[in-house]
Amino acid sequence: AAAGSARANARCDRKSPAAHGGFPPEVDRQGTMATPPVTVKEVVSLTSAGVNPACISFTNLTMESEKFICVRETGAANSVVIVDMENPNAPMKRPITADSALMNPVSKVIALKATVAGASQDHLQIFNIEMKSKMKSHQMPESVVFWTWISPNMLGIVTSTAVYHWSMEGDSAPGKVFDRTGNLNGAQIISYRASQDMQWFTLVGIAPGDPSRPSLVKGNMQLYSVAQQRSQALEAHAAAFATHHVPGNAAKSQLVAFAQKVAQPDGSVSSKLHVIELGAVAGQTNFTKRQAELFFPPDFADDFPVSMHASDKYGVLYVITKNGLLFVYDVATATAIYRNKVSNDPVFIACAAPSNGGVYAVNRRGQVLLMNINEAAVVPFVSGQLKNPELALQLAQRGNLPGAEALVMPKFESLFAAGDYKSAAELAAASGGALRTQQTIQKFANVPAVPGQNSPLLQYFGICLQRGQLNSFESVELARLVLAQNKKQLLDTWMGEDKLECSEALGDLLTVVDPEMALRVWIKAKANGKVVAALAQKGEFEKMGKYCEMTGHKPDYGYMLQSALMHNPLGAVQIAIQIGKQVPPPMDPNAVADLFLQRNMIREATSFLLDVLKGDNEEQAGMQTKVLEINLVTFPNVADAILGQGKLTHYDRPRVAQLCEKAGLYMRALTHYTEITDLKRCCVNTHSIDPQALIEWFGTLSAEWALECVKELLVSNQRANLQIVVNVCKEYTEQLTATSIVALLEEQGSNDGLFFYLGALVATSEDPEMHFKYIESAAKSGQIKEVERITRESNFYDPEKAKVFLMEAKLPDARPLINVCDRFNFVGDLTTYLYQNNMMRYIEGYVQKVNPSNAPFVVGALLDQECSEDFLQNLILSVRSLLPVGPLVEEVGKRNRLKMLSPFLEHLVSEGSTDSNVHNALGMILIDSNSNPEHFLATNEHYDSKVVGKYCEKRDPNLACVAYKRGKCDIELVEVTNKNSLFKLQSRYVVERMDVELWAHVLSDENAHRRNLIDQVVSTALPESKNPEQVSVTVKAFMTAEMPQELIELLEKIVLQNSAFNNNPNLQNLLILTAIKADKTRVMDYINRLDAFNGPEVGEIAVGNELYEEAFAIFKKFDLHLDAMKVLLECLESLERGLEYAQRVDTPEVWSQIAKAQLAAGDVGAAVVAYIKAGDSSDHSDVIDVAKRCDDYQALVSYLVMVRKKIKDAKVDTELCYAYARIDKLGDLEEFIATPNAANRNAVGNRCFDEGLYEAAKVMFISDSNWGALASTLVKLHQFQAAVEAARKANTSKTWKEICFACVDEREFRLAQLCGLNIIVQADELDQISEYYQVRGKFDELLALMEAGVGLERAHMGIFTELGILYAKHRPEKLMEHLKLFSTRVNIPRLIRACEEMAAWKELSFLYIAYDEFDNAAGVMMQHPDAWEHVSFKDVCVKVANVEIYYKALQFYLEEHPTQLNDLLTVLTPRVDHSRVVDLMRKRNHLALVKPYLAQAQTHNLQAVNDAVNELCIDEEDYEALRNSIDLYDNFDQIALAQRCESHELIEFRRISGHIYQKNHRWKQSVELAKRDGLFKDAMEACAQSGDKELAENLLKYFIDTQNKECFAAALYTCYDLLRPDVVFELAWMHGLMDYSAPYMIQFMRDYAGKVDALVADKKDRNTEKVEAEKEAVKEQMNQNLYAQLLPAALPAPPMPGMEHGNGMNGGDAPPNMGGSPNGMPGMGMPPMGGMGGY
Repeated sequence: AAAGSARANARCDRKSPAAHGGFPPEVDRQGTMATPPVTVKEVVSLTSAGVNPACISFTNLTMESEKFICVRETGAANSVVIVDMENPNAPMKRPITADSALMNPVSKVIALKATVAGASQDHLQIFNIEMKSKMKSHQMPESVVFWTWISPNMLGIVTSTAVYHWSMEGDSAPGKVFDRTGNLNGAQIISYRASQDMQWFTLVGIAPGDPSRPSLVKGNMQLYSVAQQRSQALEAHAAAFATHHVPGNAAKSQLVAFAQKVAQPDGSVSSKLHVIELGAVAGQTNFTKRQAELFFPPDFADDFPVSMHASDKYGVLYVITKNGLLFVYDVATATAIYRNKVSNDPVFIACAAPSNGGVYAVNRRGQVLLMNINEAAVVPFVSGQLKNPELALQLAQRGNLPGAEALVMPKFESLFAAGDYKSAAELAAASGGALRTQQTIQKFANVPAVPGQNSPLLQYFGICLQRGQLNSFESVELARLVLAQNKKQLLDTWMGEDKLECSEALGDLLTVVDPEMALRVWIKAKANGKVVAALAQKGEFEKMGKYCEMTGHKPDYGYMLQSALMHNPLGAVQIAIQIGKQVPPPMDPNAVADLFLQRNMIREATSFLLDVLKGDNEEQAGMQTKVLEINLVTFPNVADAILGQGKLTHYDRPRVAQLCEKAGLYMRALTHYTEITDLKRCCVNTHSIDPQALIEWFGTLSAEWALECVKELLVSNQRANLQIVVNVCKEYTEQLTATSIVALLEEQGSNDGLFFYLGALVATSEDPEMHFKYIESAAKSGQIKEVERITRESNFYDPEKAKVFLMEAKLPDARPLINVCDRFNFVGDLTTYLYQNNMMRYIEGYVQKVNPSNAPFVVGALLDQECSEDFLQNLILSVRSLLPVGPLVEEVGKRNRLKMLSPFLEHLVSEGSTDSNVHNALGMILIDSNSNPEHFLATNEHYDSKVVGKYCEKRDPNLACVAYKRGKCDIELVEVTNKNSLFKLQSRYVVERMDVELWAHVLSDENAHRRNLIDQVVSTALPESKNPEQVSVTVKAFMTAEMPQELIELLEKIVLQNSAFNNNPNLQNLLILTAIKADKTRVMDYINRLDAFNGPEVGEIAVGNELYEEAFAIFKKFDLHLDAMKVLLECLESLERGLEYAQRVDTPEVWSQIAKAQLAAGDVGAAVVAYIKAGDSSDHSDVIDVAKRCDDYQALVSYLVMVRKKIKDAKVDTELCYAYARIDKLGDLEEFIATPNAANRNAVGNRCFDEGLYEAAKVMFISDSNWGALASTLVKLHQFQAAVEAARKANTSKTWKEICFACVDEREFRLAQLCGLNIIVQADELDQISEYYQVRGKFDELLALMEAGVGLERAHMGIFTELGILYAKHRPEKLMEHLKLFSTRVNIPRLIRACEEMAAWKELSFLYIAYDEFDNAAGVMMQHPDAWEHVSFKDVCVKVANVEIYYKALQFYLEEHPTQLNDLLTVLTPRVDHSRVVDLMRKRNHLALVKPYLAQAQTHNLQAVNDAVNELCIDEEDYEALRNSIDLYDNFDQIALAQRCESHELIEFRRISGHIYQKNHRWKQSVELAKRDGLFKDAMEACAQSGDKELAENLLKYFIDTQNKECFAAALYTCYDLLRPDVVFELAWMHGLMDYSAPYMIQFMRDYAGKVDALVADKKDRNTEKVEAEKEAVKEQMNQNLYAQLLPAALPAPPMPGMEHGNGMNGGDAPPNMGGSPNGMPGMGMPPMGGMGGY
């Protein structure tokens, strides 16, 4: 990527190193591209990850660390997108609205900032995304202009005046750290950094450039010291903190680096990088201040740094500019290492990547680029290209980089030879791996130690430990030395500090002294076999299984399992479990189980199989059956527990069922059998089955099978199984149905079963049959109490059926029957049954205790049975007061036996009974016996009038009336008097009763006797009455009945005739009102004759009934002048009579009324006169409206002057002003306005303006300071200058537009432009102004207006855009200049459409480029040659998105600009399909034209390109180029090319053909071709390379045949290794060539002798080694015997050969040999065991 960018920026990179400011080009001396020292790659595309491209900007995107990118997306729905750099394709999106969002550098914590509405404050919050909780919040008193995370738990907050720090921990508020310096005032803050020790801070901001160079952004920086509490202002665009270790210092130096780009007074630009030390420590060597040039190419003259980051890993500085330049500098020396363009789009943010020592950057396109040091290339690059080996060595030492071997080896050798071992060790340790080899360790180990000093080897190890981690062989050698000195604690320390690199050899070394540490080492070194063996030895089989699963290691489980079975059965189970957990298992689980079963280890086999089968897979059905079989046979309880868990479901259920039955597990057998015969056979074994489990099992059966099994239980042993059967039936009633269960129990004759089953069922059942069955079963079972209870409590049995059954059952206890008959009203049947069965005691008990209220029915039934009166009277007296008398009287009366009750009734009365039934009965007896009933009816207070009156109606109506009157039985009395024509009695009763409802009843139309009653009321009842209340109620009743004629008749008799009520006002009112409704001819007579009526009310009613003359007479009679005038004016509509009446009465109120009437009639003048006489101003609104409608403003002025004297009303003043304007009294108007008033001047002005009274409107607007309206008025008066002045005071868009348009229409263009400048600054008004000018053809004036608008301070994008459109239409020659000056301020899409319409192709291409529409720009340039420009087209081509444009561009250049085609291809090389390009050029026959491109593209080694290059070389007869192409690039049809060259006329091409045959191992063809052309050297070399002995011998024979002796001798030398000596001797001897073969023979003898000598020497060495080994073995055996005598018996023996380091199953815990050979198994006669290293 970097190389491609370098080629794209060729103008920069082709300059000399001096011009680069120290930066070398990337092309070496041979012209090949050097590997760049910095890699650049795109790691994330934010747009591809779903981020809105419009939100990829400095204000919306933040990147606080290499872990997260946070983007605020704004629009219809605001949200925050968090991109995790570890998984960028799955961004996290949250609906959050905020002005800024920052992700914490290390954790999923987000900081949010939002502006407080209506205040210049910001609200800050910190949220934990994972915990979904708010951690902290704070409201800043001022706006936050910039903030960032300066550490994982600290936020840096920058306001316009100061800098604050806010800790994420605790509940503290942000604390102020320092104030901002003045050089940052007005600057945009882009960076705030803190040093690692939080003692130094830098704040960087950018601001517009100086006037001398406005395009160069100015950078300012503030450096603050915490210790010194002061700041320093500097000029810088970017800054970073770094640390550097100065040689000889104990601590690192704190550095600050900053980059600045400043315009000098002479116009030049100075770009510098500064590196200085901060807070130098006393006693340490100070860091030398460094300064370097930042070289910017000419195309980047106005570019500036935007970000700087230091890499502690490599000790370099990365400086990134806005336009995508990357500078890399060495921190210690400020030496330039690299510079290149890494992004074609602007970069706006970057952050360091500490994990890899690089830096991330984000550009506007959304690319996240990672720039990092190329570890393999940077050291060679610096040493070779920069010619700076010292810097290269420093980089290698600092970053442990490769490539420094050639730099350090000579120096190391010289130091070592000089004896400076410490310096040599330091050099080797810092060589970055170049010298840290086994050979270096051996060199130091071979140096003898100086007494009193550490050996050179230990010094070397010490220095390496100080620098970091040792490599693998260094770690082993150091551990061997330390263990030899018995200092294992040092190894513990170094392991804890991760100073040693773990390896299998290191673990092997440690296993003797510390097995745990050895295990940790093996785990880190991934020595899987050793780890598994160690874990197995410790018995940690679960860990072993997890480790194998994690690492994918597969040990020999079979051997491990068999060994464990002999020594550790529990361990064997664990191993087996680990085997079963693996997918797929390394051993067949059946085989594993068989290993356990062979040793009768049933429990262990079960444990293993259960663990394997816990997944319950169908394919394991056989193993499930197996584990159940072995346990059912041996341990049935275990099998029962396994089955109880329910985890196995795929075994052979029939087989298991049989085994369960045999084992006595009947319940398990029942759950597994599937045939009804098996189920019936098993279920009867209830003695061995848990009843509850059996009941639950029945729930699994179908209803039919369950009933079969229940029947089987009853048949087998009904008495023993009855309880289970009942419980089953209770539990599953719903499934089996109660009907089936009852039928089954009845079939088996189980009454007890029925009783117990139904006893539970009836509590919830509502089935009448079930309840009856229960009664029946209880009765048959002798459960009389239960029968009594159910008959008493149940509501669901059939009472008739139960009654019949109980009567037939003849139970000794009659209470159940009594319950049924009493509850369901079978009292007669009950009494008859008890009487006939002589159960008189139950009759008495029922009447006295059960239900005395039914005694009357019992008495009635007994009377029907002709029971004796004595028994009945005794029975009645026994109940007494509990006996209901009414029903008793009714029952006895039905049978005409009332007299029988006289003693009982008299007895009750004597006891003081007031029961109406008692007295009713006595009254009936007296009426029947005619014993002075009138006295009883009049004096008795306790009888019921309705009952007794009804009883008397047919016997004596008068007695009935007495009874009804006494009880106020109105309806009954009316009916009896109507029936017997007693109307006079009825009328008196009704009048006296004074009941409204009674009157409504007798006066209703349905009453056929109403007329008879009315006559009696008018003639008799009412005249007799002296009670006014009775009269009133009667009159109301007639009114309610709507009988006006009868009412008039009644009232005339009362009011007009001499009576006590003739002067009653209410009755007079009623008489007149009734006449008004019923007979209007009588009203005037009544008015004249009556004086006590209510005049106002009656008059209003007369008016309502249109009796206007009568109403006027009433009002006039009672002096109600206003009402009388109202009748005249409104009802009679007579203004003349009204005016006459007003003049006669002459009151203000009356004049006011007549004025209103005149006003309504439109007589404004007369109305005004009347209002003035009345002095009435209340109707001024109506007067104003009528006057306006009649256009009588002269009269209105007079009226309003009068009104203003009485009231102060804004409307009055407003209308008076308007009236003055209408009658053209402007002087009076100005005089009135000058006086205090409340007129709405603006409204009056607008009315005058609308009606064309512009002078009056001008007066009103001036007085109201309404400048906008005044301007409009002045326009109407053609006073344009004054109108402009008024518009300036109004300063509104509407006013400016109106004046502008008027001035344009009147050709006042100067004034129109003045107005237009105030309009076009409003973007919404711009189009209307432009359209107005253009419609009227004022193009020049519009251009002048827009050109003037461009220079306005408030000029916006619309002005620049509109001016561009106008230029395109009317001044195309100015368009390009306008676009170049203001390309960033125009609306490019609009201008694109305008340019397309006006065919401004060059400008259109420029706009497409500015809008990043490179595809369209390229298309325009190719379609319209006048828009094409080569340099611009190249820049566009490299940015297009559609690759097809590349090939269209090539065709375009072929046709239009062929000489510049190669230049275009140079920039397109990284992007085009070279095969397609070659095909295109080949079709056009222009391959030769693009030869430079082909040479450059050939580096990709594509067949099409290689074929084209080779073809050109052949055509041009350039054999050197062809050979070079063939050697470097092999992707072409080699045989075809060889055949083509084989027939070429030039011998060099034929040599190339042979060369190609050699490359394709066609040695024979190559040799034949060389022989044919006489190229014997080539032929010999081909034979030597072929390795074919036969081919070499044939060549020798060819030389012999052609008598070419010299070539024969040369062939013997060249093909020496292929030729057989005997063949050579034979050919030389036969053809006399022995002299020519002598050199070959001499060399052969020498080689043969050397091989023999080597064999002899090797045998001698091996014999010597064997002797030494035997001696060493004897010596070691003697040492072991010596140590064995000193060791205690409990110590472990040394490991056996082949089981080194405890890798066997017993490991270090194996007992020592107790005799026998040390390698054998004592006492067992077994051969020695080999090691277990096979797994």
